[in-house]
Amino acid sequence: MTSRRFHPTYTVLLVAGTFFMENLDGTVIVTALPQMAKAFHVDAINLNVGMTAYLLALAIFIPISGWVADRMGARTVFLSAISLFTFASLICGITHTLPAFLAARVLQGVGGAMMVPVGRLVVLRNTEKSDLVRALAYVAWPGLLAPVLGPPIGGFITSYLNWRWIFYLNLPLGIIALLLARLLIDNDKEHETRSFDWKTFLCFGGACTAFLYALEACGVDHPDYARAGLSLALSAVLAWLALRFSRTSSSPLIDLESFKIKTYASSMSGGSAARVAISVAPFLLPLMFESAFHMTEFQAGSYLLALFAGNFMLKFFTTRLLRHFRFKAILVGNGLLVGVTSLLFCVLTPTTPKLIILGILFISGLTRSMQFTAVYTLAFADVPKQRLSAANSFFSAMVQLSMSMGIAVGALAMHAATFLHGRSNETATLADFHLAFLFTASLSLFAVVDALFLAPNAGDHLLETTLAR
Repeated sequence: MTSRRFHPTYTVLLVAGTFFMENLDGTVIVTALPQMAKAFHVDAINLNVGMTAYLLALAIFIPISGWVADRMGARTVFLSAISLFTFASLICGITHTLPAFLAARVLQGVGGAMMVPVGRLVVLRNTEKSDLVRALAYVAWPGLLAPVLGPPIGGFITSYLNWRWIFYLNLPLGIIALLLARLLIDNDKEHETRSFDWKTFLCFGGACTAFLYALEACGVDHPDYARAGLSLALSAVLAWLALRFSRTSSSPLIDLESFKIKTYASSMSGGSAARVAISVAPFLLPLMFESAFHMTEFQAGSYLLALFAGNFMLKFFTTRLLRHFRFKAILVGNGLLVGVTSLLFCVLTPTTPKLIILGILFISGLTRSMQFTAVYTLAFADVPKQRLSAANSFFSAMVQLSMSMGIAVGALAMHAATFLHGRSNETATLADFHLAFLFTASLSLFAVVDALFLAPNAGDHLLETTLAR
């Protein structure tokens, strides 16, 4: 899949770069929400749909991307995806109505989802098992950093330029990626094209959409609980149909066989809960800093650089920590620390010394990085080589879905907090943000409980091979 004229590392870096660009656009608008809300004449909290629509499109269309790449070729799909992503970014920047903006965000998500096949084909199919985890770590790390770097980048652009330049920034990046892709990626195709599981795809997409719509319907100032209940019921029915169709398909979209592997199943269940909890902080913290601490967009986003520093710093010690404590102990102990740092957000006030705020954010970044890396690594520890492609495709979709759920859950928690305090989202106070963080901190406990059922030696063979190198 990689061009023989260049070392494969360049292709992996290109894929990682596009993953970063794809994930950056999930949260880069968070610090711009107040300014964007004024332009669209809506409430800032309710505008989170701009992020969930994008992430939902990613989650739904990632599973189809591998099949399209097999039929059309990796380079054709990659170039088309970058072009679509760049064009949609331009539309996001020039639009003046909320419906048009949301439509452009969905289109942008479709383009972002179609970038995934290159990473899957290059990394999974051309990497030995002993090197797979290390290679996946290079590709996965942007998914952790981008949500943290998004708010400060968005805050800087919003403070000194205009929120529309957040999307215009993708134009030169997209052009550069197009030029590099033409040089680095060969247009290889599969000789035997498999059929696509359309029934499961449509039901899975419908279930995800209905579920997130229910969360969104409950997270606004005037929730429609009847419609939310119907959406949840529809989501459950569609999810059941998706599983039923997947069991009878010759090329199932949902890799049910891999769910029989405990390490993979745990990374999907408890790991998803952890990713939801982790995704709440980059969404709610900048809003709290702006509305309750009265910071500028750039100041609010800049504080999140402490999260980035923690994420980056721990990368130098991840291997040693995993080898010393093993996966299960890390997922349990560090999972508790994720919850504790989330609770510490509840004690922050405008009078809290800056160094203490930055210290809490830094520690939170350390725990986020450790949990994300451990979950992502353990997911593929016991998956056979022939199942890696299907397992990774569905895993990637669930990663994006859990990230979009994190934003929706954050908005829902804010609505619940303001409702209990007898206020609306438009008049949210610091106490509302504190209560919302208290709600979301409990999610990390589910991930801890799930990890308790892992075998004590889960993933040990990776520590003896890949991680020991």
